[in-house]
Amino acid sequence: MAGSSGGLDLAADFSHGWKARDASLAPVAGGTVHRIELHAVRRTIVVAPGVKQQMWTFGGTAPGPTLHGKVGDVFEITIVNDDPTMGHGIDLHAGSLAPDQAMRTIQPGQRLVYRFRADRAGAWLYHCSTAPMLQHMGNGMYGAVIIDPPGLAKVDREYVLVSSELYLGTPGSAAQVAKMRQDTPDAWVFNGIAAQYAKAPLKATAGQRARFWVVAAGPSDGISFHMVGTVFDTLYKEGAYLLEPGQAGGSQVLDLAVAEGGFVETTFPAAGRYSFVDHDMRHAEAGATGMMEVSK
Repeated sequence: MAGSSGGLDLAADFSHGWKARDASLAPVAGGTVHRIELHAVRRTIVVAPGVKQQMWTFGGTAPGPTLHGKVGDVFEITIVNDDPTMGHGIDLHAGSLAPDQAMRTIQPGQRLVYRFRADRAGAWLYHCSTAPMLQHMGNGMYGAVIIDPPGLAKVDREYVLVSSELYLGTPGSAAQVAKMRQDTPDAWVFNGIAAQYAKAPLKATAGQRARFWVVAAGPSDGISFHMVGTVFDTLYKEGAYLLEPGQAGGSQVLDLAVAEGGFVETTFPAAGRYSFVDHDMRHAEAGATGMMEVSK
């Protein structure tokens, strides 16, 4: 389904040596305390076929690294501001604490420790907490926190897809900010790069069960996540199961408002190529599309 979006040619090839972002969810690290250092840093990165853009990032990527844990785990996040020109902060939706100090803006060269206990399961958003948040998030400062529900069953494949909008241009410029305020992005994307999984499909095997965690980072648009050719038999949204295996019903989409998250599961019935899209077709045709390549 990759086509064109404004000035972007989504059917074009990526440059030689380009690699898609690994969408696989890494297992929970050992122990119950997770210490992570995130550097707020500007990077020029590939955002679409043949297109690079300067982004404001956590850790050099947009989205930032996915954090993964279990209910009861403690996260100690050290934010280091390596951006030489502006302040940054962080808001992790998975935590519950007074924001006054933990989410304060730190200036270039400073660091801040943000510590929280993951008391609730879910697929959570984190993002820069510094105003104007529309610009900080719209330029790449967001990511996902996955907290497994107790007793979560093992699956054969587990992926994380963070949906967001892409705004090209000089970060913070009047022209770019106008696009953000008018909600007219240059593309809609999964994991920061338009149409990347159309060019580099995710993998599975017929008969395997796959879980897809989805977080809607926005900053302005949600998502209606759909996979062509299969039905979801499990749907978990905002901390609760709406559908579980063994029930008579099925789900065709995981619908998420901005900043919501959840997961769906399916078992692929046969080998083939299964497209996944944001079923808002404006978004799908402008980059929010990918492919599952299912082998025998």
